[in-house]
Amino acid sequence: MSALTPDLLRELVAEARLAPSVHNIQPTRWRLLGDGRLALVDATRVRAPVADPAGHDVLVSHGAALEGMSLALNRRGFAITGITTLEQPLSPQLTVLCSFAIKQGAEPDLLADLVARRMSWRGKFAASLDDAAALAQLVAARDDVICIGDRRAIADIAGWADRAEFSFVRGDDYRAELLAWMRLSPGHPHYLLDGLNRDALAMNVVEATAARYVLGSLFKPLDRLGLAASLLADGAKTASTSAIVLFCRPVGEDPLTTGRHFYRAWLEIDRAGFAACPISALSDHPDFNDRLRKLGKIGADLRLVNVFRIGRPSKPIKPRHFRLPVDRLIV
Repeated sequence: MSALTPDLLRELVAEARLAPSVHNIQPTRWRLLGDGRLALVDATRVRAPVADPAGHDVLVSHGAALEGMSLALNRRGFAITGITTLEQPLSPQLTVLCSFAIKQGAEPDLLADLVARRMSWRGKFAASLDDAAALAQLVAARDDVICIGDRRAIADIAGWADRAEFSFVRGDDYRAELLAWMRLSPGHPHYLLDGLNRDALAMNVVEATAARYVLGSLFKPLDRLGLAASLLADGAKTASTSAIVLFCRPVGEDPLTTGRHFYRAWLEIDRAGFAACPISALSDHPDFNDRLRKLGKIGADLRLVNVFRIGRPSKPIKPRHFRLPVDRLIV
């Protein structure tokens, strides 16, 4: 393919930016190189260092963005080819992670048209009598997911998830970073741009106000009284799920590749008729990660990368995406 036009590049980036990223921090930028290749660029100062100390989640987020670009190209009959991985600093704030060429001709990807409707569903799920066929469709589509539908196991996992999350929330630095990425009032200057806002978190005004204080100035006194854990618990939502999905990838896999598959697995969840919400604390916590590995009979050659709760939303979803402007993502 000849050089991308500026208008086409903007269209592609507008779709690629809909990919998920840790805390919705959106670390990915794009640059058109002089030889016509497109570069994926890391905004090196966009980080969540407490929640993601090794930077693995940021790299997975870049991989999801790369897959987002691939899907955007596919909808226009193009495909990514000749990916070259490199780390090339452009400035103190920007580093190229990989570049690729674009070729004409691509078989239509069934997932490409699901991009605009995918979002995290952080509310409760509706009761469903029989999800067996949809779950079977998901498992057949992905060999890197394990579905746990046993109600007793799900109830256990709901408790594990609350305990795992609270173990992290007890850290002062973790709470400070989380609050820094939360936009709990529409008056926040970044409410529509990045981070986790009140709409995305499925909170009403009272819940958002309470969260600000429970995670902030009132956390320690509430914790001393034994109240903080119950106020922050999400177990009822997790227990309402149709299934818990374990997303596993080969040990040692390039995180960019992991991120591409993570995005596709999430879109397959949508294609099966479910909505999803990651429960990253379960995979990040060594003890609960190990429990889930045993429950899902995950082999030593696989890494438990993330965990989803999935189900039928309790009300119709009107997808909204809170993303940075396209002009800020092209550098």
